[in-house]
Amino acid sequence: MAAPKRRLGRGLTSLINEAADVAAATGLEGLRTVAIEAVRPSSLNPRTRFSESELKELSDSIRARGVVQPIVVRPVNGEAGGFEIVAGERRWRAAQAAALHEIPVIVRDMTDQQALEVAIIENVQRSDLNAIEEAAGYRQLIDTYKYKQDELAEIVGKSRSHLTNILRLLKLPSGVQELVRDGVLSAGHARALIGIDDAEVLARDIVKRELSVRDVEALIQRRGKSKKAPVGKSSPKDADTRAAERELSDALGLGVSMVSGKGEKGELRIAYSTLEQFEDLRRRLLKAPGKK
Repeated sequence: MAAPKRRLGRGLTSLINEAADVAAATGLEGLRTVAIEAVRPSSLNPRTRFSESELKELSDSIRARGVVQPIVVRPVNGEAGGFEIVAGERRWRAAQAAALHEIPVIVRDMTDQQALEVAIIENVQRSDLNAIEEAAGYRQLIDTYKYKQDELAEIVGKSRSHLTNILRLLKLPSGVQELVRDGVLSAGHARALIGIDDAEVLARDIVKRELSVRDVEALIQRRGKSKKAPVGKSSPKDADTRAAERELSDALGLGVSMVSGKGEKGELRIAYSTLEQFEDLRRRLLKAPGKK
């Protein structure tokens, strides 16, 4: 019977700690040592990129001290003595580079769903995944196993807003996603480009010019204002209005525009580029006076 989803998520903290604690806390089978060629990577692993420099560093460490933390594997159906990696492919690759013939493993029977959950959580807790890999893993769980976002957020130990934000990255053009996968464009930069028609062209310009996330957000806000500029004559704003807009914009760190209506009526428009900016603004507006 499959383990309850909540228990699986919480149990992973033990899964990535010391081997003795792992077995005691999660009920995994005892440690064993197996031939390295009996272990193979899994197609379920959300991580697809492995840094050569990081692998070399880990390989050097393994040569000196061995594999300190065992790899979590599951038996391969119909293949006696064969195992598929659930968590620890980077250690397995580094052990191969270190010319090890055997590696320590923890064997556990898992369904595909459980294996994918563990692989995602383990990588997320170690910060091994880039944002696109993380988003793709969440999307696979949602599409294949019909998770709701709040349910999945609890399992992986992330906030609902984090899942929402990172899943939105999958709406970006493939060229922009590749830049994130390659580590040349941050997730913060990429989020600012969601919904932009020429996102890929702008992304490459961002990389070339080494713009900060704030620079990109300001650039997109300026572009948005330019596109929304009304055709024809409009009443110029007086000096007091422009000064008030600047004062509010500086205080909030966002684009602020005051639109006059009839008499003393009007609108105050605050532009944001990301959900993080919106959440920050919402918290600040809702904060009770006198509270920190």
